[in-house]
Amino acid sequence: MSKEGIEGAAKKGMGAMKEGVGKMTGNHKMEAEGIAEKIAGSAEEAVGKMKDAVHKATK
Repeated sequence: MSKEGIEGAAKKGMGAMKEGVGKMTGNHKMEAEGIAEKIAGSAEEAVGKMKDAVHKATK
């Protein structure tokens, strides 16, 4: 897996945790930040997967 894929997956996981803590504590700002991090992580992970696919296809 590419660097972007790994970092994206980690960011997505941290966003999910942040969103959960925000929901549990009633902190809407933290919850929104967590959702934003999950979306950014998903996009970064997708870029990593695309890079992996291109790399495999050109071998």
